Amino acid sequence: MSVHRVVPNIPIGAGDTATDPSALRDNAAFYGLLGFEEVMNHGWIMTLASPARPAAQISFMTEDATGPVNPDLSVEVADVDAVHAALVRAGAEIVYGPHDEEWGVRRFFVRDPNGKVVNVLTHR
Repeated sequence: MSVHRVVPNIPIGAGDTATDPSALRDNAAFYGLLGFEEVMNHGWIMTLASPARPAAQISFMTEDATGPVNPDLSVEVADVDAVHAALVRAGAEIVYGPHDEEWGVRRFFVRDPNGKVVNVLTHR
């Protein structure tokens, strides 16, 4: 199975969610000083990347638009359905999906052995 990138998802605001999307702008400004640039912004999740190394990314989210919880980490893979099948066979807890999202990804959430929720996705 091929991993394309791994992106930490940083919750913003009080607790795991925020009600003020302006916090996304504040993070973009701060991390911009470290050399990151905005590469995606859906209003509830924003991803910043290094122009020199585009796979070096960090995401900030207020609240996941369709999933039941905010994932702690996103892992983009070559074949999301193959990874899902392998995790189901291994007895992993699937938290959400698989689901084809309107923004062009197929994804599912799985809980890792530490209790963290991992968003596993493939761009369609």
